[in-house]
Amino acid sequence: MQAENEKSTIEEKDQTTASNSEKMQEEIIEEVEKTEESAGSITDQTEEISKLNDKYLRLVAEFDNYKRRTSKERIELFTSANKELMTALLPVLDDFERAFKNTKSEDSTEEVIKGFKLIYNKMAETMRQKGLKPMEDCTGKPFDIDSMEAITKVPAPNEDDKGKVIDQIERGYTLGDKVVRYARVVVGQ
Repeated sequence: MQAENEKSTIEEKDQTTASNSEKMQEEIIEEVEKTEESAGSITDQTEEISKLNDKYLRLVAEFDNYKRRTSKERIELFTSANKELMTALLPVLDDFERAFKNTKSEDSTEEVIKGFKLIYNKMAETMRQKGLKPMEDCTGKPFDIDSMEAITKVPAPNEDDKGKVIDQIERGYTLGDKVVRYARVVVGQ
C-alpha cells in the first residue's frame, strides 16, 4: 500500500508539475507574442518616423525651389519693367539728339527753346503715362520729412518762415503711392 500511495503521490506530483509546466509554457508563449507585437509596433513606428522625415525633407526642398522660382520671377519682373520704361524713353532721346544736331546750324535761340520745351513736354507726358507724378511746389509750406529732403538750413527772413521751405532746388516725384525722389529744399531756421 505504501508503494501504491507513493506511486499515486508521484503521479499527482507529475500531473501537478505537468500542469504547472503547461501553464508556464502558455505564459511564455503569451510573453513571446507580446514581445513580437511590441517589436512589430516599434518597427511600424520606425517606418512612420522614416516616412515623416522623408515628407519633411521633400517639403523643405519644395520650399527652397519656391523661393528660387519667386526670386527669379521678381528679377525678371524688374528687368521687364525697366525694359518697358527704357523703350518708352528711347523716342525722347532720339528727339534730344535731333535737337542737338539742329542747334548747330540754327542761329535762332527762340526756336531752339521751343524745340527743347516740346521735347521736355513729350518726356514728361511719357513719364506721366508710366505712373510718375511730380509733387507740388513746396515753397512756403512747412518742412515735411516724408516728402522732402533738406539740403541746407538758412536763417529765416522773418519769424513766420521758421521751419518752412524757403526755396525748392529740385522737384520731388512719386510713382504710384511711393516717393521716387524727395523734393530737395532749403529750410528756414
